[in-house]
Amino acid sequence: MYTNLYEKLINKEEKLSLVGLGYVGMPIAVAFAKKIDVIGYDLNAAKIELYKNGIDPTNEVGNEAIKATTVDFTANETKLREAKFHIVAVPTPVNDDHTPDLTPVEGASEILGRNLTKGSVVVFESTVYPGVTEDVCIPILERESGLKCGVDFKIGYSPERINPGDKVHRLETIKKIVSGMDTESLDVIAKVYELVVEAGVHRAESIKVAEAAKVIENSQRDINIAFMNELSIIFNKMGIDTKSVLEAAGTKWNFLKFYPGLVGGHCIGVDPYYLTYKAEMLGYHSQIILSGRRINDDMGKYVAENCVKNLIAADKPVKSAKVAILGFTFKENCPDTRNTKIIDIVNELKEYGITPVITDPEADADEAKRLYGIDFVDMNTVKDMDAVILAVAHTSFTSLTMSNIDNMFGEGKKVLLDIKGLLDRKEYEAAGYSYWRL
Repeated sequence: MYTNLYEKLINKEEKLSLVGLGYVGMPIAVAFAKKIDVIGYDLNAAKIELYKNGIDPTNEVGNEAIKATTVDFTANETKLREAKFHIVAVPTPVNDDHTPDLTPVEGASEILGRNLTKGSVVVFESTVYPGVTEDVCIPILERESGLKCGVDFKIGYSPERINPGDKVHRLETIKKIVSGMDTESLDVIAKVYELVVEAGVHRAESIKVAEAAKVIENSQRDINIAFMNELSIIFNKMGIDTKSVLEAAGTKWNFLKFYPGLVGGHCIGVDPYYLTYKAEMLGYHSQIILSGRRINDDMGKYVAENCVKNLIAADKPVKSAKVAILGFTFKENCPDTRNTKIIDIVNELKEYGITPVITDPEADADEAKRLYGIDFVDMNTVKDMDAVILAVAHTSFTSLTMSNIDNMFGEGKKVLLDIKGLLDRKEYEAAGYSYWRL
């Protein structure tokens, strides 16, 4: 039943479905559609309309690719019944108390379960703690479909490594971890992914191993960045430039090149909590992972505090100071504002009686308004500022000249916080700026 599913997909006798068409799911759907028939399903009917009209709100593949793709975009869940190979790529966020929010993956499992047919293979891509695919998703699929896992349908897990906004590390160029509930399912899942992943696949020995691998990839990165952030705090107290220290240390062949910064987004700032949550369930309280998280979660507040300190040092009144923030997305060259840590800077500045103006030419303005109640201003209107925080390394900001930045300030000392270290420190200090960076 399953061994010839790969051939049927190739021969377009069967279809593949993608459940969840965000920054991760949509590029996967478009990639597969170059080889086989694909149904692209999302709950969000407005998003589906954009895709149908050839518009890519994520900027991941671009409008031209969306116009050209043969993906059958739909918000009608019954269309999923036409597919035999299903990929679930919905987000897995955390709640305010940092516990995993499995609602999206549970909801997707219910929708898919209602429309699951015999002989199907279901692959989850969402980041989860080890055990979720088998202990949470399978029971939902069985309950909703009335089918038996292992008999009527098979299950697998293949974590996504797509890096939003990154045009180099794409689905096709990153080796893909695949896993299945048994050798038969693993074989068909590996073959299907090999259709689009030129870099090849790594066959994990079990679903739990694949789930664990994904969750530690981002935890490792999180801890390394937390170490850099802690160094930044220490070196700032010492009056030493962290970037210069890292450049010097980076000349050693085995020094890992990480940099301090705000850790937002849906992976690095979230995945470690999935791992520590499961560890807590088993009676182990994480020490290294959670201490790294604490440091990274506090960096927005730290930036705001340093803005205030620099305003005071520049003899500027803090309350109602005019502050501009350049950039609001969680990372550069990406419109996504969800899980951005820039909001922490905004909220902390408000505690001091400062309401900053924010400009971001790349960001999804509607999303920022809906999620945070923030209205962006046009960059050309940023004038008479007491302080400017250059927060995100958008390409559109890297081309800013000193005269562009000069024009943003009013009278008195110019307070500039260059979070990503994009500018030449010596040049700005020589020009009389109060310059600060992580």
